[in-house]
Amino acid sequence: MSDRGFLFLFSIVMIVGGIASAGYLVASGQAGSVDGLFLVLTALLTAGVFGLYVKYMISRALEEGTPKAQPAKAPAKESVAKTAPVRG
Repeated sequence: MSDRGFLFLFSIVMIVGGIASAGYLVASGQAGSVDGLFLVLTALLTAGVFGLYVKYMISRALEEGTPKAQPAKAPAKESVAKTAPVRG
């Protein structure tokens, strides 16, 4: 398995784990205390950070998959012969 694949799966596990932990704390009533509230916030923050990383990974993978546009070539400059001014 590639490094990207492993990191993607690990990130998905961390997102699901963070959301599940926050859900358990709310369902069991432990989120009502100050300690429980901070545990919920920490679990959701962890899920959010890994979620942003997954979003970054997906957008970067999509950028690599699409062909980049070739810059348009500048038109060839016409060579204009300069003449010396005529003094009379």
